[in-house]
Amino acid sequence: MQPVTYLEAISAGLREEMERDESVFCLGEDIGVYGGAFKITKGFLDDFGEDRVIDAPVAESVIIGAAMGAAIMGMRPVAEMQFADFITCGFNQLVNNAAKAHYRWGAAVPLVVRCPSGAIGNAGPFHSQNPEAWFCKVPGLKVVAPATTYDAKGLLKSSIRDNNPVLYFEHKGLYRFPRIREEIPEDDYTVPIGEAAIRREGIDATIVTYGKMVFHSLDAAETLAGEGIETEVIDLRSLLPYDKQAILESVRKTNRLLIVHEDTLTGGFGGEIAAVVAEEAFEHLDAPVRRLAAIDTPVPFSPPLEHYFLPNTEKVTAALRDLLAY
Repeated sequence: MQPVTYLEAISAGLREEMERDESVFCLGEDIGVYGGAFKITKGFLDDFGEDRVIDAPVAESVIIGAAMGAAIMGMRPVAEMQFADFITCGFNQLVNNAAKAHYRWGAAVPLVVRCPSGAIGNAGPFHSQNPEAWFCKVPGLKVVAPATTYDAKGLLKSSIRDNNPVLYFEHKGLYRFPRIREEIPEDDYTVPIGEAAIRREGIDATIVTYGKMVFHSLDAAETLAGEGIETEVIDLRSLLPYDKQAILESVRKTNRLLIVHEDTLTGGFGGEIAAVVAEEAFEHLDAPVRRLAAIDTPVPFSPPLEHYFLPNTEKVTAALRDLLAY
């Protein structure tokens, strides 16, 4: 086995599912001849043909709407949003149609929407957002956000096989992130939706996070470990459903909780976790629940402003210190 990147793992997972199941096909802008904006589907057109690798018009409402129709008719479409930000154009199709089809008349909608998200390379406010929280309150949808190469492949395969519409958020900053190149099994495997992973065990504080922020959290935990402070780091992996039990068990052990995500603070998914912990584990807390997120502005284009806007290892470390000093 050769180490692969996060990007290569996503591509391999999609390819394997298309080879395994002829009902799986993909559609999106520039995914065919061009191979995708980030080359996830490079070579797919030659291998699977234009009936299963469909270059769509620049119309996300059409992409998601057509994918929903195909899913209801028994296909398993994987729709790509070239950037997660553009999913707003297909919001109605997802939230009012796909998410409610099973509830209304029992129809399965095995649809995956791939959402390249996150700020990297100073791409500005229209190509850098983390819009996952918009969908985490919608019954009928599932939302996943893998952080590791292994999970990127395994969660994509689980998402494609699921009979519900799944939003698959893949952080662009992880695509070629050297740190997470790893060997992954050649045999078929999946990662279950709804189960968190403990990336580091600890007894003094808990960090709950997902996506690229997992690595800033691990780095902050490593810094404090040099001072004798052991921080537990939980990678949610799935946001809807999420692993509430894993969070509560950790908080009951460490008695302190820091929630970290790249999305903006107000209305971010961290608020839901904070509320649940306050309701169900309040008596175990030795300090108020703390959240660290991006500031409440559009994502800046300017490189120094983007750096100021985003959470990073230094900010996580400082927030942990404040939490522990309470």
